[in-house]
Amino acid sequence: MVAGCCTNEATLNVSVHRLWKAAACEDHIHMPKIIPEYFASAELVGDGEAGSTKIFHFTPASAPVTYVKDLVEVLDHGSHTMKYKSVEGGHLGRTLKSQTFEVKLEAAGADSCLVKTKIEYDTIGDAPLPAEEVQKMTDLPVKMMKAVEAYLIANPGVCA
Repeated sequence: MVAGCCTNEATLNVSVHRLWKAAACEDHIHMPKIIPEYFASAELVGDGEAGSTKIFHFTPASAPVTYVKDLVEVLDHGSHTMKYKSVEGGHLGRTLKSQTFEVKLEAAGADSCLVKTKIEYDTIGDAPLPAEEVQKMTDLPVKMMKAVEAYLIANPGVCA
């Protein structure tokens, strides 16, 4: 097993309030609408707060991954910090033994925010993940947040 960590930051042109609501609190509702080419559907088990489970089902474009079940470990509305732990599906059992995602949103202005992502993982084998896999993992949350940003800009009444 090899432990790894990757981080990324991006500034988005949408308020922290709107991005938090769309991408943290209601991601199970919005992601299939925003990125239908990858998200087939999503389910929420619980009230959405810490202890809840979110299950995202993917389209064939995400093969070999078909779904991921994430446990919401932290959903801090004050600091705009969310932390999910993958508990089933995704790359678990394929290349990863464990994986957690942490996203923190910080206001950068009235209509902009800084998105900081951190992904921690343990590989199944004794080799580190290939650099291209780490890069994909690093870029994915930012690409998803940019898609949410574009959707919110195009739909100013959503999560207002």
